[in-house]
Amino acid sequence: MLPIPPHFDPDAIGEVWRVSYEDLAVEAEAWSVEYDLRPAAEDGMRICLVAVDVQNTFCIPAFELFVAGRSGTGAIDDNRRLCEFLYRNLDAITQIVPTLDTHQAMQVFHAMWLVDAEGLHPEPFTLVSAEDVAAGRWQVDPAAAETLGLDLDYAHRHLLHYTRALEETGKYQLTIWPYHAMLGGIGHALVPSVEEAMFFHTVARHSQPDVRVKGTLPLTEHYSVLGPEVTEGPDGERLGEQNAELIQKLLAFDAVVIAGQAKSHCVAWTIDDLLRSPALEKQELAQKVYLLEDCTSPVVVPGAADYTDEADAAFTRFAEAGMHVVRSTDPIESWPGIAGSVRA
Repeated sequence: MLPIPPHFDPDAIGEVWRVSYEDLAVEAEAWSVEYDLRPAAEDGMRICLVAVDVQNTFCIPAFELFVAGRSGTGAIDDNRRLCEFLYRNLDAITQIVPTLDTHQAMQVFHAMWLVDAEGLHPEPFTLVSAEDVAAGRWQVDPAAAETLGLDLDYAHRHLLHYTRALEETGKYQLTIWPYHAMLGGIGHALVPSVEEAMFFHTVARHSQPDVRVKGTLPLTEHYSVLGPEVTEGPDGERLGEQNAELIQKLLAFDAVVIAGQAKSHCVAWTIDDLLRSPALEKQELAQKVYLLEDCTSPVVVPGAADYTDEADAAFTRFAEAGMHVVRSTDPIESWPGIAGSVRA
């Protein structure tokens, strides 16, 4: 594997700072010459790295939804390993697909959307069940519905339909999350250390990352980059679509490596959508998917939520389906199905 470039500072993983693009570009070009890195377009075996939501909002301790895991430092440790994995395998990774969770205040999973009988909004991490909605414990705030141009009766019917649909399909109950990944805000940005590594890869390998935005739909959660939690409203109208184009793109690679945050939510549901896609099932392509288990952590909020067991169960299910659960520190050549196919 390649060495780690001298600019990388593992002690700055949990901090926010400006990436020096011009200086980094010069260094990356020199690095490419020194280590004889080919343009990614020439790769014999094409490997895609999907970096799920490695954003400040999830990865910096002082931000809104830091993914601490049970260790308390989950996302920081994950991103250090993710950066080191990318640098050491700069010559093997063909393209990076970063995803960006992207929200505004008035969405179904934020407090502004709901009120109780006294007109009070729910607290962060409140779970909203279909039973709660049917009993009138939570209703759509009329002001939020009006702002988005929704008929209030429709908004109420949608909320009941939505919470029932989540429960009927085995999804998590509607969770009221702290305001996070706000479009245009600093929390929305990629973590600088990971952004720096991605930009270095871009210049060194002449490979443009394919950044994917998700989560902008106001009436449905969107954990997975491949599709929203609920796709149809109470009258059969479309709330969102599965991203068939991205699924086809990913499955066209020889290997797809997945990491990021959080293991229990956006990572798990992205993998689940990929596993359930007709294209993967028809072609039996689960074995080309590799999950970096040491570059992702579950949502754990002391006293409020701990999704560790759910995350571990999901990864067990993915492995049983044929996907490979691997570690970032293992040479790619040692991974099942890849030995001898890279760096030939």
